[in-house]
Amino acid sequence: MTEFEKLGGTYRQAGDYYLPNLEIDNQIEVQIGVWGQRHRRYLKEHHRVRYYNLLTAGTLNSYLIEIELQAQALFNDIVMRLSEEENVTENLKATDPMEWVKRSNNIRNRATEIVNAEVIFV
Repeated sequence: MTEFEKLGGTYRQAGDYYLPNLEIDNQIEVQIGVWGQRHRRYLKEHHRVRYYNLLTAGTLNSYLIEIELQAQALFNDIVMRLSEEENVTENLKATDPMEWVKRSNNIRNRATEIVNAEVIFV
């Protein structure tokens, strides 16, 4: 008797092989945002063991939701802080819309790079 069987595990026959009957607990279906999806892709490509441990433990979705919330909060804080520091305001938007778009995009791109470095690709 194997350790798996001692713990209550069972096998099924597939051709000449016996495979363990494993199931992943049903996880609640949730929408994972862009930050969570980016982190999932990073884990799957660069930290496979961690990814599969989270997946088989049934905690991947809740982990990705937490990453999503962390990353979005950091992104919003950075954008707000940089917008105030660089005087990218509604007044600028009304007087010079093209300059406002240019500066806003620059701020958002920098914030994305910071979030990627501090939350997503770690």
